[in-house]
Amino acid sequence: MFGSPSQRPGTPRNPVETGNRDLSRLLRPKSIAVVGGGVWCRSVVEQAERFGFDGAIWPVHPTRPAIAGHGAFPSIADLPYAPDAAFVGVNRTASVDVVADLARIGAGGAVCFASGFSEAGAEDGHAATLQASLVSAAGDMPILGPNCYGFINAVDQALLWPDQHGCTPVARGVAILTQSSNIAINLTMQQRALPIAYAITCGNMAQTGQAELALALLDDPRVTAIGLHIEGFQDLRAWETLAAKAHDHGVPLVALKVGASDQARHAAVSHTASLAGSDIGAQAFLKRLGIARVGALPDFLETLKLLHMHGPVRGPGIASISCSGGEASLVADMALGTGLHFPALTAPQEQALREALGPMVALANPLDYHTYIWGDTNRMARAWAAMTGDAIGMTLAIVDYPTTDATDWACTVQAALTAHDTTKAPFGVVASLPELMPRDTAQTLAQGGVIPFFGLREALAAIDAARTVGPPHPEPVCLPGTGDDNVALTEASAKAQLAAHGLTVPKNCTVERDRVGTAAAAFSAPLALKGVGLTHKTDSGAVCLNVDPDHAQDTAQSIGTDGILIEEMITDGVAELLIGVVRDPAHGFVLTLGAGGTLTELLQDTASMLLPATDQDIVVALGKLRCAPVLAGYRGAASVDRSALIDAILAVQAYVLANADAVSEVEVNPLICTPTRAVAVDALIRKA
Repeated sequence: MFGSPSQRPGTPRNPVETGNRDLSRLLRPKSIAVVGGGVWCRSVVEQAERFGFDGAIWPVHPTRPAIAGHGAFPSIADLPYAPDAAFVGVNRTASVDVVADLARIGAGGAVCFASGFSEAGAEDGHAATLQASLVSAAGDMPILGPNCYGFINAVDQALLWPDQHGCTPVARGVAILTQSSNIAINLTMQQRALPIAYAITCGNMAQTGQAELALALLDDPRVTAIGLHIEGFQDLRAWETLAAKAHDHGVPLVALKVGASDQARHAAVSHTASLAGSDIGAQAFLKRLGIARVGALPDFLETLKLLHMHGPVRGPGIASISCSGGEASLVADMALGTGLHFPALTAPQEQALREALGPMVALANPLDYHTYIWGDTNRMARAWAAMTGDAIGMTLAIVDYPTTDATDWACTVQAALTAHDTTKAPFGVVASLPELMPRDTAQTLAQGGVIPFFGLREALAAIDAARTVGPPHPEPVCLPGTGDDNVALTEASAKAQLAAHGLTVPKNCTVERDRVGTAAAAFSAPLALKGVGLTHKTDSGAVCLNVDPDHAQDTAQSIGTDGILIEEMITDGVAELLIGVVRDPAHGFVLTLGAGGTLTELLQDTASMLLPATDQDIVVALGKLRCAPVLAGYRGAASVDRSALIDAILAVQAYVLANADAVSEVEVNPLICTPTRAVAVDALIRKA
């Protein structure tokens, strides 16, 4: 016999531990067990052999003598020793017992294939309980799923995978993690010169989440970048830990996060019981972590390829060179709406281009170099190299290779390779249509360090995403409480609570309607009178402005509410802003800054981030607003007191952080910004 599981052959020298779970045996197995006898289990055995797995393969079935040519063991207890990884291919109820048996003998981990767990909770009241039983049965033994296919490890030629896939053995490459097994299959079938080192499906993530898996992969130096197809975040602290470790290891992360639409959020819940949360919250969380985000599968693959070959792009400046004015115009237009731009050519660039191209070409970026030098590889390389520079994060040569006869286009490959080799600058060749980049050409370019981009739109999306990779925010997000937002404070109470944390509010008081005239005499004109107890007071006609104290009592009668809020108006305002904080259970507290007042919804001029935010975070967000020039003093007008504005935002944040267990929403709208102060003239707070 082989002895105890901890002494068995093939134990990794440096196990990867995440929390209390060692994932290295599961992800890099030397022995696998396949529990079950259906077509899926047979396929797991066949796929392992076909991929070149050279470890032990042990089918387990109570009655069948063999599966896929391998002798079967009647039970898990009969195995020679604890397997590193097991595929559990039985029904959902039996899966619980099988996982318990595997954990009992010290298996390295298991893939739980069956569905019908928490993702089916809406249809089956016992599904969530069954999933909890599965997690309990596993104990410290890691499990993937349930409701997932498993994983492919292409660097060690090891896998637990019950279907076709397109991976090939590689020495190094990217890792792809997704909750969707079908999307994983499709991504492995890519033909874009992207080496995939790992493809891992997570399913319901009942026990082991994507962040935990990605953390384990960071300890494999063969992983160059990690792509995450995310339906929902679970443990925010685990994601923060992942982002910090990835940055420390120099391994960039890119996410394809679904949930921008109501339909996608609903599908995420029904698919894997994921809490998608708001898309604004998801975007703010990913940005805070320094994780690039893309919106489509082609962009996901192209960004991973860029990060694998080059790493993050250092800035938004790009250059384009092509032999077509149409392509030059096209790429310029397609870059609109991204964060990319085309810097003007420098004098040294113009000189080098003129020497390579002669006098007949109008020099610009993007550049149409015509076809005067086509076929002259040396001059083409010199011209292409001249388009690189310190202000250029990526230079693109646009080349579409004909599907008929691309012989005459061989010069472009050599020119690109020479330009990159000469300059050592980031360089890509992009086909405007994905199908016009031949696979063999892409491989040749990639081997020489030139990024082969499949599609012009996809290339721009990848570059734009890769420039956003960066260090994570130094502060962890504030985790919200879970109570229902069933209490709305009055405006006066909300202002008082916010004022206690440093927010400036107008002089005000709340009185019964028949006492307004007397109370108003103590205030300076003009006044604002507001009905008490209404959320949308303006829509209800319960706000009266520019009221003279002498007419306050008559005005109060027209409002109609029993209580009236009296306050002095702010008359020297330069701009009106919105400060809003909402509790997003999936991501934390989302702080939104934007153009305020009654036209907030119409203007849609906002920037969002998660709490806590620093002064600098706020400054950056304010600078992104379309109304930012107004804050700075537009066309000779006065500017706002920026320090007072930032202090007001920090005061709202301070209130939320102090009441994180209970608060669900805070809104100040408008915050009237003047040359000397920032005053909250309306406020809303909802608490549990």
